[in-house]
Amino acid sequence: MSKPIIFIIKESLPEIKNLIKRHDPFLAQRLKVLLECKKHEQTGISKRSLSESTGYCHNSVQKWRQMYITGGLESLLSHNKTGFKPSSFSEAEHQLLSAKLHDTQNGLAGYKELQMWIESELNKEVKYKTLYSYVRLNFDSKIKVARKSHVKKDEQAVEAFKKTLVKSAPRQ
Repeated sequence: MSKPIIFIIKESLPEIKNLIKRHDPFLAQRLKVLLECKKHEQTGISKRSLSESTGYCHNSVQKWRQMYITGGLESLLSHNKTGFKPSSFSEAEHQLLSAKLHDTQNGLAGYKELQMWIESELNKEVKYKTLYSYVRLNFDSKIKVARKSHVKKDEQAVEAFKKTLVKSAPRQ
């Protein structure tokens, strides 16, 4: 079993608890480990015991503890999360896609056809998966859903057909 590391934590228990409340859950878990270390500041606590008491992986606990020892609270609360990537399509391109997808006469058979349309109209190459995700997220599109009626259907011919349709006899 590893020997517990004894180190001094500058922040008090109420300060750490306040920091836990103020930070997002991603960083709060690190602060919870620091809080547990503060409770065992005089005797020290091994990474396994710290892992069991907090419920986090022993490797993460060890890494976070070492971050605090070497760099203090600033190091513990820093992370490299950058957030979301910028959109693949500009606002103007988004409007064109919206118009194309909501056009009842467009006749798109699938995302491959939409991908080819983007290449020809917008002069932009987009990966299939990127296009699929973007269209599903922004327009609630479904892949290759059968149409209820043909796009070039003549409404007058349909009405004439309905008028001349003979009802079939019921089966016995």
